[in-house]
Amino acid sequence: MPPVEPLSLLAGDEWRTREEAHQQRVRRYADPYLARRSAGRKHPVEDFLFTYYTQKPGQLLRWHPGSGVVLTGEAAAARSGWKHYRTLDDGELAAAGLPPGTTAVTFDRGAFLADRREAVAFADIILRGTAARAAQFGCFGLHEWAMVYRQDKFDLRHEYLRLRLGSEGTDKVVEDNRIRCSHFDAFRFYTPDAAGLNELTPSRENQRHMEQPGCLHANMDLYKWAYKLLPALPSELVMDCFELSWRIRAMDMQASPYDLAEWGYPPIQIETPEGKAAYVEHQRAFAAEAAALRSLLAESLAPLSATVLP
Repeated sequence: MPPVEPLSLLAGDEWRTREEAHQQRVRRYADPYLARRSAGRKHPVEDFLFTYYTQKPGQLLRWHPGSGVVLTGEAAAARSGWKHYRTLDDGELAAAGLPPGTTAVTFDRGAFLADRREAVAFADIILRGTAARAAQFGCFGLHEWAMVYRQDKFDLRHEYLRLRLGSEGTDKVVEDNRIRCSHFDAFRFYTPDAAGLNELTPSRENQRHMEQPGCLHANMDLYKWAYKLLPALPSELVMDCFELSWRIRAMDMQASPYDLAEWGYPPIQIETPEGKAAYVEHQRAFAAEAAALRSLLAESLAPLSATVLP
């Protein structure tokens, strides 16, 4: 039998304040995206988290208090039909100091693990394994350049964007630098001609051994691991990961070969020594932020992982 999860009651005014704050936080990013989508417009930077990742704005807008929290009243009524929530029994109501017949809900760990056991185990492997490795800071964002290397031979990527240095200049940057990407979900978008230039061969199979904490994409993916663990995690932690991922995406595209100045994103010219230094400075700062969030995710995951692992 898994250990009994301690439960704590969240007051009505507190849950409402937290839910409203969360929804305002989400709408800051989601509303402009939804407006663009309705108008048939794209944004190369600010659409990404809603189009690349599987969590949709409506899902992100839902506030969850996280594991071990009891909700009553309107909050409980709203969530009584939500997946991976359960209603407290009479014994749990009494333990929480609630009268019999009170409608109260909390995270359903048993149902969640029945559905998401493998996802929990894999997230634990990725988070702890990545945290244990030394950070590497010598990639300079060249993965984005490798995605358009000799692109005239292949399907154009982001066909509505202009290459800042043109095709020949972009290809030369790729050829003049070491390409050493450790992240499979970046490497898999390389053009065929660029794949052989990468000094590493990341794959889905070796992902758990290659993720490292200096990688921008590994740090962006903290958002993915966080939302995949909802509603076990508090939504505030998920949004902390989202906002870090948002800022990383902006810097990643500033360092890309695309000319995004008219979109409000001036270039980080990684083809120059000054640009490389600026990139590494940003990368180190993001890695420090990501390390703190990765630790919080692993800490929040620990009770679930203890149930999963033998």
